[in-house]
Amino acid sequence: MENIRQLRKKVDELDEQILRFLCQRADICRSIGLLKDKHGFSIQDFPRENDVYAHVKEKAVELGLDSSYVEAIYHQIVNMCSAVQASKNVRNKNSMEN
Repeated sequence: MENIRQLRKKVDELDEQILRFLCQRADICRSIGLLKDKHGFSIQDFPRENDVYAHVKEKAVELGLDSSYVEAIYHQIVNMCSAVQASKNVRNKNSMEN
């Protein structure tokens, strides 16, 4: 039972790292949203999204992961980051900077 606890603790630590990385990704996407707003670009960038999906699927295969699951996860991550870019917080921040 001790091994299970130790392994679960490692999983919990990895989950925290994943969340920190998601937070960093969201922060960067917020900055991208500010630039898009400033220059009048659309939030949606389907060619870029497709590049992201292709890259993570390829990397998943290299790492021995199921690429369809990884792609599904990344669809959610991209949706979250698109929402961050489109949020009023991005536009309010941009208005405050001008």
